[in-house]
Amino acid sequence: MTSPDVAEQIRIQREYYAQTADSYDAMRSEEEAAFALATGFLCGVAPTLGVTSILDVGAGTGATTMKLRDRLPGVRVVGLEPVPELREVGHRRGLGPAELVEGDATRLAYPDGAFDLVCEFGALHHIPDPAQAVREMVRVARKAVFICDVNNFGQGGAVARRVKQLANTLGLWPLLDYIKTRGRGYSICEGDGLFYSYSVFNNLRELRAGCTSLHFMNSNDAGPDIYRTAPGAIVLGIKRPAG
Repeated sequence: MTSPDVAEQIRIQREYYAQTADSYDAMRSEEEAAFALATGFLCGVAPTLGVTSILDVGAGTGATTMKLRDRLPGVRVVGLEPVPELREVGHRRGLGPAELVEGDATRLAYPDGAFDLVCEFGALHHIPDPAQAVREMVRVARKAVFICDVNNFGQGGAVARRVKQLANTLGLWPLLDYIKTRGRGYSICEGDGLFYSYSVFNNLRELRAGCTSLHFMNSNDAGPDIYRTAPGAIVLGIKRPAG
């Protein structure tokens, strides 16, 4: 059951998306380079994995869903988005009702292994319980899970990154985040609405539990140590060997 506090956070978040639906993609133009790189990588690896169906979780207006559909002919691509105003924008742009559908990332209404690959692009840092969302992604994926999202431990200057990484190693990051957000546990900004402190590395346990191998890539400029230097990262979890 969703707690009253979390329910209110979801309400604030969805109200923000409803009000900004028509400008949603323009407001996220800074993320476009990272998403373009990740989409290109996914489109390149999908044939190698024998992918014939993809579920895009937290699809927003379906911009990435549409790119995947157009670049992977013959692959069934479905975008999942809980906010009706965002889905409406996607439908106006040409995605059919069966291509951009309503759904909750933490309770995917699909059986185990329903899609060859389940992906998300920048959605997990807006979900109160990202671990549950990743568990659902792993459950519904038959061959692979693809995550492209932020890495808060690689954001900021060198000193700030070291402090966050040390706090995370000592198990103190939740406390520091609680102080930083003044006890709310989330932040709000004009360009991204309500979001939570998040790193793709937070959910390696959930990915490891269902995948036989994990593969990492930085989605923004970074050094060789992705965890320590990359503001955004990509994780590809393969559930079984290709072929």
